[in-house]
Amino acid sequence: MNLCKFNELTKADLFRYAGKTGLGAFLYHYFLSLGFRYTVWMRLCAVLHANPITRILFFPCAWLINRHQQIRFGIGISYKTKIGSGLYIGHYGGIVVNEQVIIGKNCNLSQEVTIGVSRRGERAGVPVIGDNVYIGPGVKMFGKVDVGDNAAIGANCVVTKDVPDYGVMVGIPGEVISFDGSISYINKTIDDGEQTK
Repeated sequence: MNLCKFNELTKADLFRYAGKTGLGAFLYHYFLSLGFRYTVWMRLCAVLHANPITRILFFPCAWLINRHQQIRFGIGISYKTKIGSGLYIGHYGGIVVNEQVIIGKNCNLSQEVTIGVSRRGERAGVPVIGDNVYIGPGVKMFGKVDVGDNAAIGANCVVTKDVPDYGVMVGIPGEVISFDGSISYINKTIDDGEQTK
């Protein structure tokens, strides 16, 4: 990742919060939207770590700031995690994402979400989450599950199997109850697609 990519990702993330990408919106949400502030430092760590020179000169300081925020805000998402543009963390606290997880663009992560690894059985591995996915409060997701594009996962759901495109999954264990998708949950996206509001 380079600075141009960092700028592109940060603008897309900011747009999810503010619906705009100006300096005023950046400062407002940096100081008042703690999920956005965390995302800025997480992405900055990824940029600084990718370059051998900045990895030595600047990464340690950025990593310490990011680590402090992990502890303070209760968000455990590594800078190594592959996350697309437009990440939205509405409420901080209790969010844990394994660093091998892959998350697509325009994802909503709610509080108390755990997305982790399973090391045995037919589902050994980590989740792969598509684009425009809403993950509700308290969701637990472990192992090799594929979450399709435009899916929505309801509060406190335990995801133990794949979620199809536009699937709405609820319950323990999770079951798909409709194909209404995430369209009313995912908004303020930079894309010109159908999810844009």
